[in-house]
Amino acid sequence: MTDRRRINGPAGGTAPPLFANLLTSNIPRTPSRDAENLQRIFLKTGLVPSVSGSAYLEIEQPPALPKNDHSFNLSPSSLKLTCTVHGPRPLPRSSPFVPNVLLSTYVKFAPFATRGRRGYLRDTSERDLAVHLENALRGVIVGDRWPKSGVEIIITILEGEEDYWWHRNSNCSDDAPQIPAASGMMSILCGCINVASAAIADAGLDCIDIVASGVAAIVGKTFVSGESGHDLQVILDPNFSEHREVLASCVVGYLQSRDEVTELWMNGGILSLPEALSDDQNGITLLIDSAIQAAIAARHVLVEAIKEPTEHRLAQHKITS
Repeated sequence: MTDRRRINGPAGGTAPPLFANLLTSNIPRTPSRDAENLQRIFLKTGLVPSVSGSAYLEIEQPPALPKNDHSFNLSPSSLKLTCTVHGPRPLPRSSPFVPNVLLSTYVKFAPFATRGRRGYLRDTSERDLAVHLENALRGVIVGDRWPKSGVEIIITILEGEEDYWWHRNSNCSDDAPQIPAASGMMSILCGCINVASAAIADAGLDCIDIVASGVAAIVGKTFVSGESGHDLQVILDPNFSEHREVLASCVVGYLQSRDEVTELWMNGGILSLPEALSDDQNGITLLIDSAIQAAIAARHVLVEAIKEPTEHRLAQHKITS
């Protein structure tokens, strides 16, 4: 007679589990592109027909590390975003009169977006991203066209970039990458601004220009592969998992036709940047100008993604009229 309260083991023999070692620093992880080249962007509008406007943005995934028999290699993270625009919709009758449209932004990580599972309620980092996104878009929309109305912009992060490569060893301070906290959030904010700009254009909201975003970082020539160097260089649209030492990073929201910056967020040791980065510019000015160059390059992708559905919509309007 068997004891039903006892958890019986398997009938056959078992082998003890063997865990793979973490990746070590001698595995090469060097940048896969030049410092002036941006990561490839896929942008598509009009994916959700039940809303006013929608867009989907995806960044090309970095190449994976070479296989190693003694370690477990995970694929590097990428960036995948979806954006929906709801409105303009009239506000409730109980709300006071406002001459301009009320803009509300919501940014939420999917529970499976990062390696550490996210919660279902918004945390402080998601609220900070929403505030930066609202600042970047508030001066772009012509708000006096819709008095006492509201527009909601909802962004869902399906996959988010990380601040550093996942094999970072916190027990060894000499081997750990020197990257400021929340550096990966800057790339996510850049993608949020670009995908929201495309969704706003798909919704047909009147704007003064297309706001584009770009990221730049000042890194040391010391990669995760272990190659050492003391020179500094400016990287456009960086992937922070490819660099071991990051001094500072910057993200901007830029209007090219008006030459205006609607959003500026800098991170890292800004005041400690060396003056020898450029002959005629200091480190802060060079970092901002590089981020603007990345935004101008990303604007070409936005224009091409918006142009095709807009021309198709105008052609259908002419046929019906």
